[in-house]
Amino acid sequence: MSLLAVDIGNAHTVIGLVRGGEVIAHWRVATVENRTRDEWAVLLRGLLEDRAAEVSGIAVCATVPTVLHQWREMLAAHFDHLPQVIVEPGVRTGIPIQVDNPREVGTDRIINALAASRLVGGPAVVVDFGGTATTFDVVDDRGSYVGGVISPGIEISLQALERRGAQLRMVELARPRSVIGKNTVEALQSGMVFGVASQVEGLVARIVRTLEMPEENVRVVATGYLAELVVDECECFTDHLPWLTLRGLEMVFERNSRT
Repeated sequence: MSLLAVDIGNAHTVIGLVRGGEVIAHWRVATVENRTRDEWAVLLRGLLEDRAAEVSGIAVCATVPTVLHQWREMLAAHFDHLPQVIVEPGVRTGIPIQVDNPREVGTDRIINALAASRLVGGPAVVVDFGGTATTFDVVDDRGSYVGGVISPGIEISLQALERRGAQLRMVELARPRSVIGKNTVEALQSGMVFGVASQVEGLVARIVRTLEMPEENVRVVATGYLAELVVDECECFTDHLPWLTLRGLEMVFERNSRT
């Protein structure tokens, strides 16, 4: 039996079947804010097909309140026979949160910090490459979440350039031949790939200095669906864990479903 783990982000929703820490199936769909609860149910059943019988529980985290509301209604109407955990303030995660207002922190970021602390230990920095935002979340050497950094995501940065630059256009997110672009497409790709890589390395270095820990003692974890674009261009990463959030959702589900 498997957990249906759902990470609802601003641009995409990642859905996976997780069993014993392994993601055995996964899908990524657009996060559409006006999609109704019944439309979500149809989409979910279509993705699962004959694997629906494998699902023994559901865990959800979300950064989009309107979509989370539809998921609440959908789960109550269509999947009320299954144990469910929606990660929100009040749900036990098992990780201390040492920030000014814990309720302001996105649940996906808490889940990432929890999973990193369990899988690689602390101190650790988790860099999540999403389309809307690239987030940096920090776990100290005692396993506590102590804060982080939010910067514009790769996709939204490229979209901003395309919209505001009269002679710029959308290009494929891919590594160019050289950091020095020989044409507009390659110049844009260089800015996205190498520019983000340099930003990540610079921010991680500043975070490590702030932690006042030897660099070799800090684990730096890359995750998120755009991580593959830049992870090999950064020398700071010690781990690449693509399904960190889904695995963290399984940890939270197990903690909250114990009797």
